Amino acid sequence: MKFYSSGLRHFLDSWPGKKRFGIYRFLPAFFLLGAALEYSMINWTVGETNFYRTFKRRQAKNLIEDGLESHSIQIPSETKATPASKAL
Repeated sequence: MKFYSSGLRHFLDSWPGKKRFGIYRFLPAFFLLGAALEYSMINWTVGETNFYRTFKRRQAKNLIEDGLESHSIQIPSETKATPASKAL
């Protein structure tokens, strides 16, 4: 079952560039919507935090956890001194 809205169809058909660009004529609108979303993620704060502060905090936490895991796996083992190492 297909559902078509005549108002939506009229709006999409009246968008300029249908013959030349086809479906790609909507790209500038989506580019602007993406830019607006990015602007809102940077500048709108809820309380004292926004998206990028939360992202940076999570990324720093992940880096610290990865660093701790890599250091806990690489435990240096004690080696006995060999005659070759004593000469150096």
